[in-house]
Amino acid sequence: MPALCRDCLTEFESAPRCPSCGRPRIIAHDELNTLSIAHMDCDAFYASVEKRDNPDLRDKPVIIGGGKRGVVSTACYIARIKGVRSAMPMFKALQLCPEAVIVKPRMDAYVAASREIRDLMNELTPVVEPLSLDEAFMDLTGTARLHGHPPAYMLARLIKRMREELHLTGSIGLSHNKFLAKIASDMDKPRGFTVIGAAETEEFLAEKPVKLIWGVGQATQASLDRAGIRTFADLRRWEMKDLHDRFGSMGDRLWHLSRGQDKRRISARQPVKSISNETTFFEDTGHIETLDGHLWRLAQQVSDRAKARDKAGLVVTLKLKRSDFRSLSRRVTLSEPTNVADRIYRTSRGLLDQAITQGPFRLIGVGISNLTEAKEVGISADLLDPDAEKRARAEAATDSIRARFGKDSILKGRALR
Repeated sequence: MPALCRDCLTEFESAPRCPSCGRPRIIAHDELNTLSIAHMDCDAFYASVEKRDNPDLRDKPVIIGGGKRGVVSTACYIARIKGVRSAMPMFKALQLCPEAVIVKPRMDAYVAASREIRDLMNELTPVVEPLSLDEAFMDLTGTARLHGHPPAYMLARLIKRMREELHLTGSIGLSHNKFLAKIASDMDKPRGFTVIGAAETEEFLAEKPVKLIWGVGQATQASLDRAGIRTFADLRRWEMKDLHDRFGSMGDRLWHLSRGQDKRRISARQPVKSISNETTFFEDTGHIETLDGHLWRLAQQVSDRAKARDKAGLVVTLKLKRSDFRSLSRRVTLSEPTNVADRIYRTSRGLLDQAITQGPFRLIGVGISNLTEAKEVGISADLLDPDAEKRARAEAATDSIRARFGKDSILKGRALR
């Protein structure tokens, strides 16, 4: 069985320890030298950057967040041992770990570190698909001839270089498709390297919980629980038609992923055609104030993502899903592109008012499309809404404060609904 030492990068036949350095950090797998689809996920990225830049924090629990009334953006592994998790209210995090050091996000530092990591990945393959600042897919198919080593070796070398040159760590998932590579990278964090081969896929997944599937949140999990589906093995007992009848298009996806089948390709520099976000409720609701609160939060998230990409959209879309899984979609073409949360919200709220009588709903989503480059978007005067310019400028000022002190340092009242 081919094996690789993650510390000194010696390649050898499987053994308990590396024959060169004697260390036990070994990867051994029958398909180690043939798999080429990888996912790299940095370990507690924001917190790791802070500890790297401030050595006094190295042995302390660190929480990145926006103050006592905000939420946890991320936490180091010392804080996670105490139960602190991303998206947890800050007051609860401090109850669990009162000795934690709270650090306000420094996005410029995280962006700079992300670019350095991306440069290292680009040396391995031109096919890198970023998912966020701290994670990306890589397709290393056909790169062995270029590098003189199989993908597994080059990925171990990437992590070694990250640690030695950038003083940051990451975890690798290596498999034969994106779905499994993503699962693998989460299996052994931090500083993990997990391999899922084609021959073992169905056996590996059989007793794993279905919550590992992207898109299976708490509400979907509850629906699956009611159907007696808790593991991948449970899913495989269902026919595709029955899953589709019960869960709509999600059923088709569940059938394929339960067997480890994922035909999506890794795409480098794939043009973004739309930016959207959605949420599924625990219980169906037609309560307009509840929906309005979700609508504002979603509009703000879409706005933040668009601004981060320097994009603006000409079309605003509202997505709703009823209790019978039927989807409703409403869209409006604006007079000019926007990435302003206030305008995305107000436009989608008008669409919601038109559709509210068709509720209750189990899902709501907001998006923008027909994207263009953002250049002073949303600042021009609007004769039909004379206060729009004032709100856009107020939002720009709010963005500056949120960038400095965290995304939850300022909240609108409607976001608390």
